[in-house]
Amino acid sequence: MAEPVLTEFKSPITIAITGASGSAYAMRLIECLVTANHQVFILYSSAARVVFDTELGVKVPSSPDAAAQFFSERFSAKAGQISVFGKEQWFSPVASGSAAPKQMVVCPCSTGTLAAISQGMSDNLIERAADVVIKERGQLILVPRETPFSTIHLQNMLSLSQLGATIMPAAPGFYHNPESINDLIDFMVGRILDHLSISQDIMPRWGYQK
Repeated sequence: MAEPVLTEFKSPITIAITGASGSAYAMRLIECLVTANHQVFILYSSAARVVFDTELGVKVPSSPDAAAQFFSERFSAKAGQISVFGKEQWFSPVASGSAAPKQMVVCPCSTGTLAAISQGMSDNLIERAADVVIKERGQLILVPRETPFSTIHLQNMLSLSQLGATIMPAAPGFYHNPESINDLIDFMVGRILDHLSISQDIMPRWGYQK
């Protein structure tokens, strides 16, 4: 596939999507990043494609090139703004510390992916990309969606937190008086954008809500 175009966009950010529930968070996050003119590198698992279809009725193509076109058209992205890489595209930028974005969000993050990242596994590109961000001292945000958390899950989260990753469970608040599911989605996506230091106004802030 064509090399990603970097020059006309703000810093690239990697978004990895796994098979946990919460695909709507990923969609909204990508939309907000595109609107903010960031370049977006998208990675997704086979299970994520199933969840997209189950939760949103959205059929994401299995081919990286077709998926890039799909996301670009869906979010009216500029040419080259969205790149999608397959799980074994080891020559993609995200696989190397010399080229990978310094910021990565796994949203939603399955507990299996959480475990693999915490143990330094690199059996697929999502795990490798996260490993690269950790070793390069970049910013890694993980959005697990599971309940309850087992001791194993909590131990993996602790290990990653100690390595500098941000653990941000998909647990939206209600103090902004949400009136729709979209309000709950925006709560979580707004918090992610805050941690990425990206200006956002999709979530009312504490003390400022109407």
